[in-house]
Amino acid sequence: MAEHNAALQSGYDRVAKDYATEYFEELKRKPFDCHLLDEFAESVKGAGVVCELGCGPGQVARYLKDRGVDMRGIDLSAEMVKVAARLNSDITFTQGDMLALDLPNDSLGGIVLFYSIIHIQRANVTRAFQEMGRVLTPGGKLFLAFHSGEGELHRDEWFGQPVSIDFRLFQGTEIAGYLEAAGFEEIRILERPPYEFEYPTDRIYCFASTRGTSL
Repeated sequence: MAEHNAALQSGYDRVAKDYATEYFEELKRKPFDCHLLDEFAESVKGAGVVCELGCGPGQVARYLKDRGVDMRGIDLSAEMVKVAARLNSDITFTQGDMLALDLPNDSLGGIVLFYSIIHIQRANVTRAFQEMGRVLTPGGKLFLAFHSGEGELHRDEWFGQPVSIDFRLFQGTEIAGYLEAAGFEEIRILERPPYEFEYPTDRIYCFASTRGTSL
């Protein structure tokens, strides 16, 4: 686990600036994503702090903040956190691991993660969702996006930098099963084909909620 995190963190540290240049404005070309983010924003307004996990340069946090959501962001990469803070001075970003969040129980009204669950090893996905459920308030909202498919992809070079990063593809039913095992409910799955400028995998989006009352 430590070796996997070290390689992932190191890789994103190396490409943080180039990644931000490539992706920070990407939502302007993704109307379907914006529509779903607008829906999520309405569902969490007034519910407390919402956290973007695996925030990268913070483009999703930025979009939601601009729509009245009280946002913060967490990323494994220290360099990515620095870039996100520079690009979004009114949002707090910190370094952290979604498998062991440095947050109190019931402290977030919502969590959003776009293409970051893809870096979690399959054996640990339920554990990651359990950790998210721990820090969400009863009835807290979760919204995630990921690449559709099976198996894994690997990069050993990105933006001209040497990296060792694995990307996992998931089916919607697979993620729904992990969420159910972690105690989430009201699970809703949507899918779209890739835009012409994206990597050629279908995109899957998932809404879910924690139980409305504490056990």
